[in-house]
Amino acid sequence: MELVTLEEITAAARRLDGIAARTPVETSATLSAKAGVEVLLKCEHLQRTGAFKLRGAYHAISGLSEVARARGVVCASAGNHAQGVALSARLAGTTATVFMPARAPLPKVEATRGYGAEVRLEGATFDDALAASWAYAEATGATYVHPFDHPDVIAGQGSLGLEILEQVPDVGTVVVPIGGGGLASGVASALKLSRPAVRVVGVQAAGAAAFPASLAAGRPRAVGTVSTFADGIAVKQPSERTLAHVAARVDEVVTVTDEEIARAVLLLVERAKQVVEPAGAAGLAAVLTGSAVGPGPVVALLCGGNVDPLLLQRILQSGMFEEGRYFALRTRLRDEPGALSRLLAHLAEGGANVLAVGHHRLRTRLGVLEVEVELEVETRGPEHIRELIDTLTASGYPVQ
Repeated sequence: MELVTLEEITAAARRLDGIAARTPVETSATLSAKAGVEVLLKCEHLQRTGAFKLRGAYHAISGLSEVARARGVVCASAGNHAQGVALSARLAGTTATVFMPARAPLPKVEATRGYGAEVRLEGATFDDALAASWAYAEATGATYVHPFDHPDVIAGQGSLGLEILEQVPDVGTVVVPIGGGGLASGVASALKLSRPAVRVVGVQAAGAAAFPASLAAGRPRAVGTVSTFADGIAVKQPSERTLAHVAARVDEVVTVTDEEIARAVLLLVERAKQVVEPAGAAGLAAVLTGSAVGPGPVVALLCGGNVDPLLLQRILQSGMFEEGRYFALRTRLRDEPGALSRLLAHLAEGGANVLAVGHHRLRTRLGVLEVEVELEVETRGPEHIRELIDTLTASGYPVQ
């Protein structure tokens, strides 16, 4: 398997000049302090279409012959790749047909249409849309634009690695989220072929970690079940091409849990003022947990920002729970007037904000004159939680 060359990546960067935005690199004293190393954020979520996918898609589509452009391009995607292909096709003067699952998030469907693509909703799953897209390509002769398994796509994504080297000349480590591996293949190639000493760490969601097993086996291996809310990197299996690139040019691949990703998303919103989708925060999650280790400065690549507002709300709530900002407890009271108000008064005096209350009489472990109360409260963090528990316990409330 031939790997992309530095010359190919440099040519892609020239082609993308004026098309892809040069996204900023931001510093964060808070994140650096938490990680114990200088952390810089490459804000690719601020790219046109909200993700890096434009780079590879445009490089692949703009290089098509006039005959191929006349036939149009086609792809299957439920998110970022769809938007990258749609805008790239418009800029390159061709048409795009994008197949998406019938239940694809409406904002992503509308954004893809807004960039000029014809969107066809097909089937209940991504696999259904994928099959329909291949059938369309065979029937019409449209060029299939794969999200990661193509040298032009990989070279286009590699332009991001060249940008990092220009913006952070002394970079020590670059941490890259991995789904199918196109981004990691391109970025790692640009870095290693330009400056071999730079350490490159790839990060997968633990519920969709196909690369560790594939690297160990020396061939692509599929995960049995994909289970992660980071849909941008929820890929069952790498291709032979991306596996070869990652094996040769990525120093290490690590995994992070959804809970760790949620904490990273929360920190980015709260402290760095950056709204990033779960896949885009996976690299930073690995830095903060210590999974991604390397010399500084460490550049965490925030590769996408297309997150549904409802999902973002749930992620932030989950992140706050993991950070100890939300706390759920259960206790027992005498079943008498004023008992609940006295309990709530203790919490109010302790500075906790009550979010929800459940009051239950019919529980088998309760005494005849007892009730069980379940509470969800907002706190200032783990130390505040310990103070609240100590106060309640000292006041005679058994806390679970």
